[in-house]
Amino acid sequence: MSLTLIKNAQIVNEGIIFEGDVLIEGEYIIDIDSSISSKSADTTIIDAEGKYLIPGIIDDQVHFREPGLTHKATIETESRAAVAGGITSFIEMPNTNPNATTQDLLEDKFEIASKTSYANYSFMFGGTNDNLEELLKTNPANVAGIKLFLGSSTGNMLVDNEAVLEKIFSSTKMLIAVHCEDEETIKNNLEKYKKEYGDDIPMDCHPKIRSAEACYISSSKVIKLAKKTGARLHVFHLSTDKETTLFSNKLPIEKKMITAEVCVHHLLFNEEDYKTKGSLIKWNPAIKTVFDQKGLWKALLDDRIDVIATDHAPHTKEEKEQVYTKAPSGGPLVQHALPAMLKAQQQGKISVEKIIEKMCHNPAKLFRIEKRGFVKKGYYADLVLVDIASPWTVTKENILYKCGWSPFEGTTFYSKITHTFVNGHLIYNKGKFNDTIKGKRLLFNRNND
Repeated sequence: MSLTLIKNAQIVNEGIIFEGDVLIEGEYIIDIDSSISSKSADTTIIDAEGKYLIPGIIDDQVHFREPGLTHKATIETESRAAVAGGITSFIEMPNTNPNATTQDLLEDKFEIASKTSYANYSFMFGGTNDNLEELLKTNPANVAGIKLFLGSSTGNMLVDNEAVLEKIFSSTKMLIAVHCEDEETIKNNLEKYKKEYGDDIPMDCHPKIRSAEACYISSSKVIKLAKKTGARLHVFHLSTDKETTLFSNKLPIEKKMITAEVCVHHLLFNEEDYKTKGSLIKWNPAIKTVFDQKGLWKALLDDRIDVIATDHAPHTKEEKEQVYTKAPSGGPLVQHALPAMLKAQQQGKISVEKIIEKMCHNPAKLFRIEKRGFVKKGYYADLVLVDIASPWTVTKENILYKCGWSPFEGTTFYSKITHTFVNGHLIYNKGKFNDTIKGKRLLFNRNND
């Protein structure tokens, strides 16, 4: 069995930073101590002096576009970019083509990932107005959860029948993750701006069309339903200050029935950035005001918001350069999310310990992921080394996304991921990839749910 010894690292785990060594045997961490001696002449030793050693990031919301939309991205290309960005596990959404709204279609995606994914993986089953029977077949031991689009859906995935919605909430103990925007409000706002501008609506109108009101109407309604039915609810990508008032920090995450996520782009961009970034930061829900941005930071730091994710959703540059009504929403983020958050740490906005809590520990706890999200003996060695004093600038040449662009192009980061281990295997090493080993399907310990 292969041995790897990481020495002299600044280990960030469970709210503390301490200098120490980590010993990996096969897929697992077998020892953590202040000093570990090599047990074998065959042990690979990595000197991590001056570097953070963190658990692999678990990104609970990505869109890798496969099957059906592979001109934008594939599981292979985007998982490769993810491990270069320190993400060792991802949960992917069902709005591919075809939508993952049957068990067979869901398993097709798992099959693709088993052959091509550099990172560990799970997929959400997609709920619709008419697939409850199929939804209830979802296995809680090896599927991340149920995804419901209550706004901004593709295909047949808008769940707008309130009776069906209540039936889903009442019928499953699976975690239900939701996209919350009120379609009627958005439709009325869009018609207003189309009358004024036609299709070429200025991009800075996006947060007025997909407004704070649209988000709050939908979020408040679904939270009320979750409380009524006792469902386990996770609200994706909060984008407004007002929505944060719907969530509580009175319980530890393990006991919360209603949790929330914020995405990197809603923390780091605001409506002023449309002037320079335009459609490159057109996301759903929209990036909104400075006031909203500050409210999201406050709720993140006081634990009303539980998780930081990317909502990685690439489109081609040509698609994004179309007029407002034709330019799709979404953008690529998995390669740059951790460096961007570490830059926010260096600016005094958040601690390293809090970043690891929100991007590693909490996703593992929230989804009940087996043996991941921590630097612990007996856990899978999903580990990342970060050089915290290594400036680099995002350029076209070092962007790994299939779409070939990033909203961070031209940005200088001050921390660089140097090594990424997935299940004990060094998959990313200073710009070089191990293409021979693939990630594993995530498993979930939900026996007590």
